[in-house]
Amino acid sequence: MNQLDRLRAVFRRALNLPADADVDGLEYRAIPQWDSLAHMALVAAMEDEFSIMIDTTEMIDMSSFAKAAELLEKHGIGAAAR
Repeated sequence: MNQLDRLRAVFRRALNLPADADVDGLEYRAIPQWDSLAHMALVAAMEDEFSIMIDTTEMIDMSSFAKAAELLEKHGIGAAAR
């Protein structure tokens, strides 16, 4: 499983989405499941999965799946789709 697939799995788990849910175009608050509380759970799940620390600014800027992938790249984890 590549890093992008791992990130998709984290999103699905943290947001309680079906295993086949398309999360690539997902944006914060675009679905009821991704509210502020779920956002915190998602950040924690990403930190656990990828062994990174996400700071407050990054947390606020992480407004979509694409931004989350960019965040992993910033932390040296090759995840962004090319």
